[in-house]
Amino acid sequence: MKDTPKGMRLHIGLFGRRNVGKSSLLNALTRQQVSIVSDVPGTTTDPVEKPMELLPLGPVLFIDTAGVDDVGALGEMRAERTRQIFERTDLGILVAEGAAWGEFEEGILSELSKRGTPAMVVFNKTDRAAPHEDVRKNLKSRKIAAVETVASQGKGMADLREALIRSAPEAFLEAPPILGDLIPPGELVVLVVPIDLEAPRGRLILPQVQSIRDVLDHDSYCLVAKERELRDALDRLKRPPALVVTDSQAFLRVAGDVPDDVPLTSFSILFARLKGDLNEFVRGVKTIDRLENGSRVLVLEACAHHPIGEDIGRVKIPRWIRQYTGKDLEFVHMQGHDFPEDPGSYRLVVHCGSCMLNRREVISRILRCREAGVPITNYGVAITYSLGVLDRALSPFRR
Repeated sequence: MKDTPKGMRLHIGLFGRRNVGKSSLLNALTRQQVSIVSDVPGTTTDPVEKPMELLPLGPVLFIDTAGVDDVGALGEMRAERTRQIFERTDLGILVAEGAAWGEFEEGILSELSKRGTPAMVVFNKTDRAAPHEDVRKNLKSRKIAAVETVASQGKGMADLREALIRSAPEAFLEAPPILGDLIPPGELVVLVVPIDLEAPRGRLILPQVQSIRDVLDHDSYCLVAKERELRDALDRLKRPPALVVTDSQAFLRVAGDVPDDVPLTSFSILFARLKGDLNEFVRGVKTIDRLENGSRVLVLEACAHHPIGEDIGRVKIPRWIRQYTGKDLEFVHMQGHDFPEDPGSYRLVVHCGSCMLNRREVISRILRCREAGVPITNYGVAITYSLGVLDRALSPFRR
């Protein structure tokens, strides 16, 4: 499970004041020296990530953050990096010293609550001071789990692991299907995988690999072909496949080779449903018709790859949308976990398939766009819409 991609892991964020023992807690949980521990406040300068296996939840990603109360210009930058972690946290751990509780701690819980993120509290360093009884009762009345630890001595770790499992979102106990619910067991899925300059040498990209595994997990089987060999592959079959999935860039060509009565979609649209909100992306894409000369379009690419050749996000999507609208549009690009503080300056946000992000971060971005009144869509939906084949791409979800 150590090779499980970060985007498929439960993201557990550790938050709290400086020097409450967040790093010590992470080291004790993972039984490794993941974070530097010091008595000097502010030792953790940037988020530290540690992937591990936490049964029965499976693969998780612990994120140790800098203190949100960091001070000074550099401290404010560190705190801002920490605040970004809220956006991709599936389960928040608020770490507090035993007797220290106030508006700051309530503020952390409020930040997690308004995002719908489950939270729990760890009272650390309880060998020095125990939490006040009224604070314990208040947390219990709000159904917020609280445990007591002395992380530097490894005390309370069993209770903490048990509380983590109880507090985790139910969804992470059952992995959602990528496409298994779209096909009956025992049926064939054809996956169309173009091999071009951007294809990684010697391997497939993550959505393709995960789709293959999902097909097998649902007791079906698949055939993998490049777009040039697709027609010949289909001609050799005794009966039509239950579903064809293609890379978005080849959708138009593949649609010409796949009979109309065979359901067809793209990897990106499958991941729009898995990681985000497909209905929201379909509503958002229709804004393309209202773009005007000079409209700013934000393109979000979760991968921090170096673009080469006909890059999908930087070259092809801008070209297809410009051709569709006939407008002179301004495209702005961001990568990784970067997201604008104010998305309201854009007329449309186009998100990648998000295979490298967890669902909570994508949903957070959708909510932030909604609050700013900015429509959001994703690569696969935008490509098929601008090429005039979106209805075909959505056919598997309408049966």
